Amino acid sequence: MSAEFHVHFQPWSFPLPFTFALVLVALVYLRGWFLLRRELPEMIPLWRLAAFMSGLSFFWIAVGSPLSALDHESLTIHMINHLVLMALVAPLLLAGAPGPLLLRGLPARAGRGVHDLVLRNLLAQSLGRLLQHPVFCWLFATATVIGWHLPAVFQLAMRSHWWHDLEYASFALAGLLFWWPVVQPTPNAREWPRWSTPLYLFLATLPCDILSAFLVFCGRVVYPSYLSSPRLFNLSALQDQQCAGALMWVCVTFAYLLPAIVITVAILSPQGAHSRHPVYGVSHGAPPPSSNGSPAEVV
Repeated sequence: MSAEFHVHFQPWSFPLPFTFALVLVALVYLRGWFLLRRELPEMIPLWRLAAFMSGLSFFWIAVGSPLSALDHESLTIHMINHLVLMALVAPLLLAGAPGPLLLRGLPARAGRGVHDLVLRNLLAQSLGRLLQHPVFCWLFATATVIGWHLPAVFQLAMRSHWWHDLEYASFALAGLLFWWPVVQPTPNAREWPRWSTPLYLFLATLPCDILSAFLVFCGRVVYPSYLSSPRLFNLSALQDQQCAGALMWVCVTFAYLLPAIVITVAILSPQGAHSRHPVYGVSHGAPPPSSNGSPAEVV
């Protein structure tokens, strides 16, 4: 088995630029976390740091690790990478409240420049409201999942490294946008009723269920490139496809419906009717600057 996996991993090479970018983001976030932790020790919980660093780690595993070299040989591995990006990496990164912490970690002048560009530019504010709109987030995530699984588009990504990288980038972006209305890492320009979040998550499972059911029950290999790929785990191409579809079905159901249940229970609890989403202490306007001029609003 070790010799077999060595052969499968031969196409993989260490992604130095991608790894360097993630390490740089981690260092900036760490600097911002420690600076704000020193100034506001009661308002910067440790779990945010753990969530963000875990999200970066899973991001590297899905895109930069030897696991990514196997997605051309197994649809199941390909599906695992997609699920990790959309259902694991995205909510973990957003749970880390990355905006203010990354801004705080930048040099003072850069932090003020980004802050002014994002919060004081009318065009950026309009674009931000669109990107935070739940309908847009749902449509973008659904279109990404369905679009990249169309046979012609999927085969294009399998043949071209550029299109393959674009596929993974779009899944990462779609995951961030999809989970934005759920995690709410920034104060929304519009207050959406909290009860809409469980409905939002439930509706998101439907297109994924249709796609996964098609992969499981269609009875033929949908993506011809896997017919000639080396057999991994002694699964035929059709069995591999069925395994990928079943994995998507189960993982999406748990990843989307469990948060919906938790949020529903919280809403129905006696405290839920009067609680706010506790991510930011300031609900609108520009955040108060810290000692070096960068924004410092985090809970």
